[in-house]
Amino acid sequence: MKRLLLFLTAFLLLAVTYSTKAQTAEQQKAWTDYMTPGKIHQMLAKDDGDWTFDMTYWMSPGANASTSTGTTENKMVLGGRYQESVHKAMMEGMQFEGHGLLGYDNSKNLFQNTWADNMGTGIMFLEGKWDEPTKSITLRGKSFDPMTGKDMEVKQVYKMVDDDHHTLEMYMPSGDKEFKNMEIKFTRKK
Repeated sequence: MKRLLLFLTAFLLLAVTYSTKAQTAEQQKAWTDYMTPGKIHQMLAKDDGDWTFDMTYWMSPGANASTSTGTTENKMVLGGRYQESVHKAMMEGMQFEGHGLLGYDNSKNLFQNTWADNMGTGIMFLEGKWDEPTKSITLRGKSFDPMTGKDMEVKQVYKMVDDDHHTLEMYMPSGDKEFKNMEIKFTRKK
C-alpha cells in the first residue's frame, strides 16, 4: 500500500510539472494577468478598516421606514484579491450579521459580490461594472424570495462618496417596477 501511495504521489508530481511546462508563454501570461491584483484591488484595499453605518429600509413600497445602526469591518483577503466585509447590527429586535465578499475579475472586467446573512440560508451573487464619473459600482443579480418561492432580481448601487463615506442602495422588484428597499450610509471610524 505504501508503495502504491508513493508511486501515485510521484506520478502526480510529474504530471503537474509536465502540465506547467506544457503551457505556452501566452497561456502563462494569461494566468498571471488573471491572478494578479491590480489598481482596482488597491482601490478596494483603501476601504479596509472599521466603519459604522446608518441604515434605512422599507419592507414594501409606501411602507414606513425602519432604521438601524451598526458596524462593518472590511479587510482584503487571499493576497489582496478580495475584500471581505462583516456587518453587524440590530434589526427588528434581532441580532443581524452579514458577510460579503467583493472582488474584481481581471478577465471579465467586472465586480463580483457574494452576500450571506443570518436572516436566510441562501447566498446572493451579484455582478456589475465600475462607473468612474459617479465613483460607483452597480451590481445586479438574484436573491431568493421565500414568500413567493422564486428568485427575484435585485440591484445594488455602491457609491464611494469620499475616502471616509460610502453609500449603498438596494432595489427590489414591485410589480413591473423596482423600489428602493434599503439605503445604508457608511462612515469610517476615526
